[in-house]
Amino acid sequence: MAERIILSARELDFYYGHTQALRHISLDIPANQVTALIGPSGCGKTTFLRAINRMNDLVAGARAKGSLAFHGREIYSPDQDVIDLRRRIGMVFQRPNPFPMSIYDNVAYGPRTHGVRGRERLDGVVEQALRAAAIWDEVKDRLKRSALGLSGGQQQRLCIARALAVEPEVLLLDEATSALDPISTARVEELIASLQGQYTIVMVTHNMQQAARVSGRTAFFLGGELVEAGRTERLFSMPRDKRTEGYLTGQFG
Repeated sequence: MAERIILSARELDFYYGHTQALRHISLDIPANQVTALIGPSGCGKTTFLRAINRMNDLVAGARAKGSLAFHGREIYSPDQDVIDLRRRIGMVFQRPNPFPMSIYDNVAYGPRTHGVRGRERLDGVVEQALRAAAIWDEVKDRLKRSALGLSGGQQQRLCIARALAVEPEVLLLDEATSALDPISTARVEELIASLQGQYTIVMVTHNMQQAARVSGRTAFFLGGELVEAGRTERLFSMPRDKRTEGYLTGQFG
């Protein structure tokens, strides 16, 4: 059965002022799978990730050329509703960043912003999101306590729950486990595995073993260019480009 493509880049260039961060990126992201973006620091993978939900708009002088489409509609179209785009394409950052409020209010924040009202309905949304993020059993008895009292791994799963609470289609993970200990990293990886099939997940990782464990597809970036992309198992076992092979075998990076 043919894969359904939800995100598609064609000849995408991206600039920060006069500095070109991405060059001629053409890449399809299939729906309801995990796609990992790998490559050394400064290779463009995070720029590409942040371009998908226009987080780069917050950087002065940032601009895109070429095509980047979500469900066939240009993400950088002048009439694109950026608030709605970021609801449909959620993002979790490198370091856990819970709001300084209760666990409940962290998760309810987005739904309230988008017009969800009524205690019973909010309670249901919060519980569903916390369950989806595999943290409900750990926090259900302390929902009114500050989220800042959670461990780092719990905070990151709370941030994932916060992103899921507004019912996105796509979840962007920017090095979401790099600040976590090995046990917390394993919990988040299990969570990612459980979410694929329901969500399209695009994750930036420096950890090649992580990419191999949790992703179905991998894209290798180098120097702002996409070197190659494909099924993770194939790319890791039979890379088609010598630069990919060099990076995977630790010759650079």
